[in-house]
Amino acid sequence: MHGPSEASSAQPGLFGRFLSSQVSGSVILLSCTLIALAWANSPWAETYFAILRTKIGISWGGATYALSVHHWINDGLMVFFFFVVGLEIKRELLVGHLSSTKKAILPVVAALGGMLVPAIIFTVFNAGGEGERGWGIPMATDIAFALGVLVVLGKRVPIELKVFLTAVAIADDLGAVVVIALFYTEAILLDWLLVGLALLALLYFVARVLRVGRLDILWALIISIWIAVFISGVHATVAGILVALIVPVKPTAEPRRLLDFVQDRIRWLGGNKVTSESMIFDHYQLEAVVQVEEAARRMQPAGLRLEQYWHPVQAILILPLFALANAGVGIDRGLFEALSSPVGMGVMLGLIVGKQVGIMLFCWLVIGSGKAELPNGVSWHQLWGVSCLTGIGFTMSLFVSELAFESATLIADAKLGTLVASIISAVVGFLVLRAALARNNGLAKE
Repeated sequence: MHGPSEASSAQPGLFGRFLSSQVSGSVILLSCTLIALAWANSPWAETYFAILRTKIGISWGGATYALSVHHWINDGLMVFFFFVVGLEIKRELLVGHLSSTKKAILPVVAALGGMLVPAIIFTVFNAGGEGERGWGIPMATDIAFALGVLVVLGKRVPIELKVFLTAVAIADDLGAVVVIALFYTEAILLDWLLVGLALLALLYFVARVLRVGRLDILWALIISIWIAVFISGVHATVAGILVALIVPVKPTAEPRRLLDFVQDRIRWLGGNKVTSESMIFDHYQLEAVVQVEEAARRMQPAGLRLEQYWHPVQAILILPLFALANAGVGIDRGLFEALSSPVGMGVMLGLIVGKQVGIMLFCWLVIGSGKAELPNGVSWHQLWGVSCLTGIGFTMSLFVSELAFESATLIADAKLGTLVASIISAVVGFLVLRAALARNNGLAKE
């Protein structure tokens, strides 16, 4: 994104780039994580937990419908996070790095290895124990932090390596969503689930067939879908994914035809001596400009517009609030005791060791079989560095921790394991990649 050249407009451009930067999002997220940890272990810790327990809702017909602040963030705001994830997944499947077998096979197989091996390692430590339900915690990668580390390394990082990491993380997200929907859902109320699916079908008909653009109608349907899915017992964030699948990621009209129309309107305007004054009183000139604007809007894929709009919102608001609400772990029983517990150890080794082993092993197998090949300009050393970065679990791992356990002790062990493993994975990944890039630069100079 490039800002305007005028000095007076430079600041908004710089701010826009700041919002869209993965590094900036990672810095905000990290800051909120540290604040939450410090607050939860300070003399004001009770205030922190009291805020999260505070109920917010409405009264209707003598009944009160309310959720705690913690639940509003995890079951409400995080729907928007999953909505953006759903848009990213759909775009990648249709026109992106996962849109064909040739493009998808390496990152998808890598993501599969990066999910299976961590889950197996966690299960080894927790099979038969009270923590065995948490096997999904070390499976996911936090794309914001992982890409943030790559950005810190600068332009030396091959674009193919960034593409590979992004594709792996998106395939990883898809796997995490499936795991949440299938394994971390309580008893399902089938009637409400059917209501949610019926409303989803209605949203598809209204948005895709009738092409209704009224936001009040669309939002009423989306909120109704969220409520139905929430009551059904399926985790409400799945509603975000389902709604994202409805949104078209391609233009709703043929771009070439619209472009011809725009060019015709511009030629007409050019031949009618348009001025800032004439547009005030000449209805036809103003109408032509409106038509050009409408055509330009229809040429933009709705899914891409929404993704670009919501990405900075989730980066500077939703995920930081999630970190504030979920990273505040009281270290009452001692850090070493928590990390050496079966859950803490399973999460840490799953993320730090399991991610590396799973991704490297599965990449070696699929490349060795001849079904895929290393991306251009990417070495095995660099691939190892990226596999280390995928051990940054953070957002999704913290989220699954809340779904997997009811015990505050197990949740705390899982979260501490996630935080420590993410820090170690980021540092190790950075050092491995820096050495790999320096080595490649040295070979290039020779």
